[in-house]
Amino acid sequence: MLDERKLDVLRAIVTDYVSTQEPVGSKALVERHHLDVSPATIRNDMAALEDEGLLTQPHTSAGRIPTDKGYRLFVDRLATVKPLSGAERRAIATFMQGAVDVDDIVARTVRLLAQITRHVAIMQYPQATSTTVRHIELVDLTADRILVIVIRSTGRVDQRVVEMPGVDLDTLSTLSHWSNAMARDCQVGAAAQKLAHGLTSLAPDLQRAASALVATLVELLTADRSTQVAVGGVPNLARFGDQYDTMVRPVLEALEEQVVLLQLLGEAVHDASSGDVAVRIGHENPYVPLRSTSVVASSYTAGDDAWATLGVVGPTRMDYPSTMAAVRAVAQYVGRFLMEG
Repeated sequence: MLDERKLDVLRAIVTDYVSTQEPVGSKALVERHHLDVSPATIRNDMAALEDEGLLTQPHTSAGRIPTDKGYRLFVDRLATVKPLSGAERRAIATFMQGAVDVDDIVARTVRLLAQITRHVAIMQYPQATSTTVRHIELVDLTADRILVIVIRSTGRVDQRVVEMPGVDLDTLSTLSHWSNAMARDCQVGAAAQKLAHGLTSLAPDLQRAASALVATLVELLTADRSTQVAVGGVPNLARFGDQYDTMVRPVLEALEEQVVLLQLLGEAVHDASSGDVAVRIGHENPYVPLRSTSVVASSYTAGDDAWATLGVVGPTRMDYPSTMAAVRAVAQYVGRFLMEG
């Protein structure tokens, strides 16, 4: 059991190492943090912390740096996640205002989170089970092609070009009215089923024209966006060129794998309560190549039916209090904007 002074020494070493990126010595600790003990006492405390596996000495006669276990204790002993300032909260609200649909909200969120934390931001798309179809629009492009547009109650817009040779404007108008009569105000899954089953109710000549349309609408309506992840802030990795082989390259490789990113977010928030911030440090990450990184993540909700995750990936020497505060605040704002939308 560590006494409070040793915990203070650990906190000071974590803070200084994150700031300077250099091993921290006893003399520097006394001078910077005005600790009311001698450097010799601090050295003894540092040795005790090293024996506990909380610190390590990278080179003989060098200062100490935190281990994954040390960062974990530091994070666990944070009394509370510090709130953002009023100016920071207003900046987030301003940045999010004007978002037109879910895609825009997601894109703004990863940019915002990357800017605030200066790490790589990742966000899972929400999948709301009660989302309904607001409108279906069919636009004549050429003699053989139409543009199919599906607008959902969340504001999300999906579109696809479909080959429909020989369909005149009157037929297109008829199919437009029929598809909206079948699907409008229905939950997306039910709308897809009604369209598929309703195809046989059309006249034989319309069935032939509508088959490609219905197949496209069913595909658009049943696509599960919650398996997709948006990424922002990749250029922030340039700050860690000294860790290219151990951190930067593995992160870049992981960003190409949607499944890996979903696993990172999901594992991080698995044991956390809804809205809480979860932290996975170094070797706690399930994806072995990313065990020189930390993940700070939170879930966000849009009402009772939509749930997903967002967070950041960065080096283990990150500023945990500020990063945790930013992730929590952004998750709260995202949920609010989705519910208002």
